[in-house]
Amino acid sequence: MTREIDRSPARLSSALAVSAAALAAGTSALTTSTALAVGVAGLAVVALGVVRGSRRAITLGATALLVAALVGGLFSGAPYLLLPGIIATVLAWDFGEQAINVGEQLGREADTTQLEITHAAGSTVVGVGAGALGYGIYLVSSGGQPVPALVFLLLAAVVLTSALRN
Repeated sequence: MTREIDRSPARLSSALAVSAAALAAGTSALTTSTALAVGVAGLAVVALGVVRGSRRAITLGATALLVAALVGGLFSGAPYLLLPGIIATVLAWDFGEQAINVGEQLGREADTTQLEITHAAGSTVVGVGAGALGYGIYLVSSGGQPVPALVFLLLAAVVLTSALRN
């Protein structure tokens, strides 16, 4: 008798997606109450997305987290909170997508720990590296530039990254 393969999202990547979303919501919580509300909603939708295996929910939740980080950055003027929030948002989306991909392709019961850790480490290194590069450019060229300039620079990087993935 053959057993049906469980195609639910992979556990480790799901946990990483929710953890990254919680970090993004947490950095937003340190800025304004509006950013906190949007960030908590985004966290809830990302969590729901990885539980149900919904790419749409993960993308919607990550979009809410991105909006929360941008709102927080615009109103607080703290780029040191904006960068971790945006990096964590992109990682939450990436880890959620990875969880669904692994679950669909290999099944939930397959031993994919090494695969998921390698993907998470690579994504984190790229995200932190891109954030550090963006912040370095901001510091070198800031010359009195306001924080919204950094917000729009980061937004452009997110749009570019999204366009390259498709």
